[in-house]
Amino acid sequence: MKYVTFLLLAVIATFNLHAKDENNELEGLAQQYFSTMTATQARKASSKELEAFLALLTDDVANQHLPYQSDDSRSPDGKAMMRKGMTFYLGAHTEYEAKLLDTFIFNNTAIAIRYTQHAKGVHPQNKQLIEYTQTLMDVLEIENGKIAVIRKYHE
Repeated sequence: MKYVTFLLLAVIATFNLHAKDENNELEGLAQQYFSTMTATQARKASSKELEAFLALLTDDVANQHLPYQSDDSRSPDGKAMMRKGMTFYLGAHTEYEAKLLDTFIFNNTAIAIRYTQHAKGVHPQNKQLIEYTQTLMDVLEIENGKIAVIRKYHE
């Protein structure tokens, strides 16, 4: 009986250590996502910052920014489409500041981060001045250690 109890405790301990490791990895991924994503919004952001951010994503990543984009379909060129869209806006901000408020880990498949951001700049298309302050939550679906789906929600 002692052997069975010991074996059961060993299995439980191993499972708990594995779960902690996964949570630490996802917490690290959340921090990396936030820091690289906000770096792409900086005044002097370049393709270097953009590529660091895109390295965290699967090639077929889906990006949904509600209410502007209602489609959350993944496509084989998802990362390439994000690169094209984000390149257009690189350097548009003259000021950018973001603060991470909360990070939530959901088993080993999802992360949610909540943050505030304030930006000023010139819209690259219509050349109008922009300024906004908002609170957002990004929900990230994870596959094989990479971000496969990004959903942005505004408060």
